[in-house]
Amino acid sequence: MGHVRHTLFLVKVQSFLLLTPHISTTMSDHFELSSPPFDSVAQVRFSPTNPDQLLVSSWDTTVRLYDVIANEQKAKFDHRAAVLACTFGDATHAYSGGLDTGVRELDLSVEKVSYLGQHENAVSAINYAREQNVLITGSWDQSLRFWDPRADTAEVASHTLPERVYNMDLVNNTLVVAMASRLFHIYDVRKMSEPAQTRESSLKFMTRSLACMADGQGYAIGSVEGRIGVEYFDPSQEAQDKKYAFKCHRQTIEDVDHVWPVNALAFHPVYNTFASAGSDGTVSIWDHKVKKRLRQYPKYTAAIPSIAFNCDGTRLAVGVSYTWDDGEEGAKTTERPAVWIRKTGEEVRVPRQTG
Repeated sequence: MGHVRHTLFLVKVQSFLLLTPHISTTMSDHFELSSPPFDSVAQVRFSPTNPDQLLVSSWDTTVRLYDVIANEQKAKFDHRAAVLACTFGDATHAYSGGLDTGVRELDLSVEKVSYLGQHENAVSAINYAREQNVLITGSWDQSLRFWDPRADTAEVASHTLPERVYNMDLVNNTLVVAMASRLFHIYDVRKMSEPAQTRESSLKFMTRSLACMADGQGYAIGSVEGRIGVEYFDPSQEAQDKKYAFKCHRQTIEDVDHVWPVNALAFHPVYNTFASAGSDGTVSIWDHKVKKRLRQYPKYTAAIPSIAFNCDGTRLAVGVSYTWDDGEEGAKTTERPAVWIRKTGEEVRVPRQTG
């Protein structure tokens, strides 16, 4: 009888483990976060000071805060429409924007949402300039807006652009704005009266992703046509001669070339290598100095719209969800959204030169 009870107990345990494959009592090197968004992931963003805190904005109209080590959702903020962008301000405040055109401050400690103001169209990109304590938002309304959340009137400046904002990134005091029509503006955020540089993309197709180098020397861009461009801020001919572009996130299947968008880029905060993610469901690590791929991780079950390294570079967050590249037809067979956390290793380091 005791043997039968023991066997039934083992069967129940095995059934529980099969039904809950993503809950683990030990911290593995690669795991899925519990309580993911119900709709596509828009952006994943780690805290600039806490390597365990992650924000995820989603098309399910939420921003969620996770403790990735505890694998626990700590807070959830509901919005009126899809949330396209989010960022941390400090340890207890974050900011969000999306299709409802509003800009909001999220108090992470008490789960309170404060409305700061709005654009005339969707908010597509958000960055926080910590030295200036100012929030910067970019929109499809062809403007950049600066916000001081502590002021009575939060919006402190607005700057008109020639095109819709698709992506933005900030390193030190340099703000890079990627727009429609393959346009780029590079600003010094301390002097916003005009862009320090105006550029056209080195890639022939629409810009899908952008990330600034951790060392502040330049940035990388990704296009919808499976290419990455590496650019440098220094306008001198010597520096500009170093820029280049390369093909990636492509595969030949039965003699047919398949090309996927490069949806996301992220530079490692310590080693200045970078990760790219695409609609092919893959993440690759690149050393842009020697123009070499260091690693490609095993393929995920769906497209990857967003990735982010944490502040010490020990983990990579990977948002996995359908990105509508194949329209409604593709949505019928897509997997549910997920956010994976991967522990980084030697693959993100710049290899030592021998000889």
